Amino acid sequence: MLHFFEKGQGPALLFLHGFCESGEMWRYLADSLSTQYRVLCPDLPGFGDSPLTSPIASLEELAMQLEEWMEILQIKDAIVLGHSLGGYVALALLERMGNRIQAIGLLHSTAYADDLEKKEMRNRTLTFLKKHGATKFVTSFVPQLFPEHRRIELADAMAHAIEDGKRSSLEGLLAYTIAMRDRVDRLEVLQQFVGPKLLLAGTVDGSVKIESSRAQQSAFTHYIELEGVGHLGMVEEKEKTLEVVQNFVREVLK
Repeated sequence: MLHFFEKGQGPALLFLHGFCESGEMWRYLADSLSTQYRVLCPDLPGFGDSPLTSPIASLEELAMQLEEWMEILQIKDAIVLGHSLGGYVALALLERMGNRIQAIGLLHSTAYADDLEKKEMRNRTLTFLKKHGATKFVTSFVPQLFPEHRRIELADAMAHAIEDGKRSSLEGLLAYTIAMRDRVDRLEVLQQFVGPKLLLAGTVDGSVKIESSRAQQSAFTHYIELEGVGHLGMVEEKEKTLEVVQNFVREVLK
């Protein structure tokens, strides 16, 4: 069973965290949104407090597990929002569940598959993980998610994110790296979905380039850029990110 935290009552908002993260990444947004909504933040298997009980061979397999978990908790007509890897998982879930999902939001994520350069980077990650282990990887990987010009200012948040990332299992990090590298393009899945669709992008995101976000913005009903923000808007600009999510959810439910 997935470890998760849940707050509030009302329409369901399901938040899916990114690589080297846990559901705790959403704590600020969850606290704020739970006054009006039922907010659910799971730890994906292999991250946080969710053990990797069976190997994750693909994002499709993970989506199947999530769907079963949603059925158990009676999460219906959810608005699903995913950060980075969580966005890829949200898209796999959308492909599986279709209009049983009410709306989808990608935060610093993409509907595109990895290009050749990104696949090579994933392969280097696999080599590093096998050689040096999870802790050393997390310590070097997480700071890169923050924009260089704000790393001193955001030092406490970065330290917290590193500690959270250290709870990731080596098996999980390896499995997800492969699953992300081999995932399919889901732009068509997104385009065929008739519900509201949000893409939130950071103009200085080193992981999902702003040019890539702009190239797919026509597939979304809502497209927003955060100026000077890197890969972690919900940490770097909490209030702005909260405002974007609140406005999107209100639009969906009006």
